[in-house]
Amino acid sequence: MKFKNVDEIVTKYAKYVVQQSKSNLTKDKKGGGDLYNSVSYKIEKSQDDFLLDFLMEDYGAFVDRGVKGKTSTYPETSAALSKFQYGSGTGPKGGLTKGINAWLKKKRFQFRDKQGRFMSYESMTYLIARSIYNKGLKANLFFTKPFEAGLKRLPDDLIKGFALDIEDAIILGTKK
Repeated sequence: MKFKNVDEIVTKYAKYVVQQSKSNLTKDKKGGGDLYNSVSYKIEKSQDDFLLDFLMEDYGAFVDRGVKGKTSTYPETSAALSKFQYGSGTGPKGGLTKGINAWLKKKRFQFRDKQGRFMSYESMTYLIARSIYNKGLKANLFFTKPFEAGLKRLPDDLIKGFALDIEDAIILGTKK
């Protein structure tokens, strides 16, 4: 039996989540970068089931759920029930500084010191990484919000689509 209507509903849901996630990244001025461009979905179908995967850069989970800092954390991160925390010893060593250094160089962004001279990328990386390590990252739920919003109406839509697919199969069966 073909599930044409169910397939359309799952695809529509996936497109909604991806589009809204990208829109949320744009609102937060994080759009246009690697994370924005990486948000996508993949549907694998077999005769018995559908498998829907949402894809994005690995660090997308940190941006979405936030990361608790070593000394303090943002209320939004606590509310998002983030399981990520700096200083837990479970993450890769130097991962934060490598990413910040690459971002600074890509954006060609530099602070000035008290004498008005440009700071080195390494010095700026250290200052930003130390601040993030202590304060954490604020959760913005760019992916979680559209995922859950679409999920609320998905069961009803799937029931309707499944009913239409069964109806189509019965009609095709009676015409033969």
